[in-house]
Amino acid sequence: MPRGGPDGGAGGNGGSVWLEVDASLASLQHLWGYADFPADSGQPGGAKNCSGRRGADRVLKVPRGTVVFDAARGNVLADLDQPDSRVEIVRGGRGGRGNKTFATPTNRTPRHYEPGEDGEVRRLRLELKLIADVGLVGLPNAGKSTLLSVLSHARPKIAAYPFTTLAPVLGIVEAPATRGQGFGSSFVLADIPGLIEGASGGKGLGHQFLRHVERTRVLLYCIDCSEEADVEPSEALRIVAAEVQAYSPELASRPSLIAATKIEGPGAEERADAFEAALARPVLRVSAAMHKGLEALIGEVLALVAASREG
Repeated sequence: MPRGGPDGGAGGNGGSVWLEVDASLASLQHLWGYADFPADSGQPGGAKNCSGRRGADRVLKVPRGTVVFDAARGNVLADLDQPDSRVEIVRGGRGGRGNKTFATPTNRTPRHYEPGEDGEVRRLRLELKLIADVGLVGLPNAGKSTLLSVLSHARPKIAAYPFTTLAPVLGIVEAPATRGQGFGSSFVLADIPGLIEGASGGKGLGHQFLRHVERTRVLLYCIDCSEEADVEPSEALRIVAAEVQAYSPELASRPSLIAATKIEGPGAEERADAFEAALARPVLRVSAAMHKGLEALIGEVLALVAASREG
């Protein structure tokens, strides 16, 4: 300002990029296909000591269970595992300071200023880990998908060949209203891709399975006891339990139940009896096709889930 001293206002800070959990989201698909997610730039300062407007933040909604990685370094930046999780993942640049800022009693007309700074730029990798109460664990074709479809309204793909389930599927299981204690309760059940020997080392769909079952409270081992089963029940349990243990001893130590599945054909009950005797541990008999043993299974699972929630 001629003969009036400096009057250059400060610039506004740039907006930041935030990640925020949205309970209505179940996947990251809404972010697919977009290369950049910029926040707004801050506006420059003006004459008459007018400060620039701050840039608006960019808030990206993600489902609960999203893990945020730095794509270049591979380290975890944030783990959004709580319903109200919110994190500033990329910070906006700082606005510059106009010459008015530098005025002093001895330098009343400074002609220098401080330019603003660029905001952060970061490449991210997002991975969704399911938040489920119960994870179905078993070999391929153990009857997990059929069981989920009967217990809930989920509609997973079902067929008689390995790896029909290529991605986790969630379903909500409602407890029968006649149960008494636990009336009106429910739990989230996850059907996970089948586990094979060597999965803990990445064989088959192993890592895709195991990273999703990490957050489940209870493991439900589904063991095919039909005459068509490719693997004997005791051996099937040994394989899946060993892979879970090799991947994470803490995961293997969580509460678990064992269900003998496909108890509808000839000899299935006898195989389940022999399996239980060899195991020296209770085995639930279930036939999803015949809706057999489902109420007892729900009751046992619900009791373990309730205990884990309280703990």
